[in-house]
Amino acid sequence: MKKIVAMLLMLTMLLTAAASAETFTFKMGFDAEYPPYSYLGEDGEYTGYDIEMCQRVCEILGWDLELVPVNWDTKLLTLDAGEVDCIWSGLTIDVIDPEQYTLSFAYSDNSQMILTKAANGIETLDDLAGKIVGVQLGTSADILLSEGGDCEELAATFGELVRFENYNVCFTELMADSIDAIAIDIGVAAEKIAQYGDEYMMLDESFASEEYGICFRKDDTEMCAQVEEAFMQLVEDGTYVELAEKYGLDTAALCLASDAEATAEAEPAAEEAAAAETEEATE
Repeated sequence: MKKIVAMLLMLTMLLTAAASAETFTFKMGFDAEYPPYSYLGEDGEYTGYDIEMCQRVCEILGWDLELVPVNWDTKLLTLDAGEVDCIWSGLTIDVIDPEQYTLSFAYSDNSQMILTKAANGIETLDDLAGKIVGVQLGTSADILLSEGGDCEELAATFGELVRFENYNVCFTELMADSIDAIAIDIGVAAEKIAQYGDEYMMLDESFASEEYGICFRKDDTEMCAQVEEAFMQLVEDGTYVELAEKYGLDTAALCLASDAEATAEAEPAAEEAAAAETEEATE
C-alpha cells in the first residue's frame, strides 16, 4: 500500500510539473497612468483598452498574463532586460527603430494634439508662442518636440517645454494654471475632456499623426505573430471595436476595423462565386 501511495504521489508531482512547463506567462509592459489605454481602476485593478485587449489575446492563446507597470521613459531598457515580453500601452511605433525591435501591425491611428483650458485663449498652434507647454517624458510628443524631432520648430516658439513623469501630473499642472497647455495623444486628451467637462478643449489642428502598435524584442518574431493572429480574431469577432466604444475611443481611428469589414463583405461574395462555379460544373 505504501508503495502504491508513493507511486501516486510521484505521478501527481510529474503531472503537475508537466502542466507547469506547458503554461506560459506573458508579461505585458505598460504605462500605469495612461487612460483610457492602461490605468488603475476604481476597484484597484489595472484596466483600459490595451489591458483588456491583451487579456483577451492571452485567453485565446491559453497564456497566463502578468501586468507589469513600467517607467515609460525607460520602457525599452525594461524590455531589453527581459523584465517584460512586450511594450503595449498606446505605444507609437513610428518612433521605434524596426532594425532593433520587432513591431506588430498598427492597430490604431493617433494624432498628437494640444489640450488646454478654454479660458486660456489658445485656439491655434500659433497661439502657443511664448506659452508654457507640458508633455510626458519619453512619449512620442516629447520626442517630436525635442531638439532634432520633427516638430522642434513648433517647440522653439514655446516660452518653455516642461517635461513631467506622466500625463496625470501634466493635467494637474494645467488645472493649477502652472502650464498653459499639454502636448498629448488624442485619445488621452478626449478622456480628460470627457472626465472634466468643457472647461478643457483640444485645438482643431494636430501637430503630428502616428500609429499605435506593440513592441517586442528583435528575436521574438514568433511571439509577435501569435499575438497578431489572436488580435485579428478579436478584430473579426467585433471585440476590437466594442472595447474601443467601452473606453470612449474614436472608432474611426481603428485602422484594422476596415480590414475586418472588407473581409466580412468579401466572404459572402466568395461563397456566391463558388456556388455559381459548382452549379455551372453540374450543368
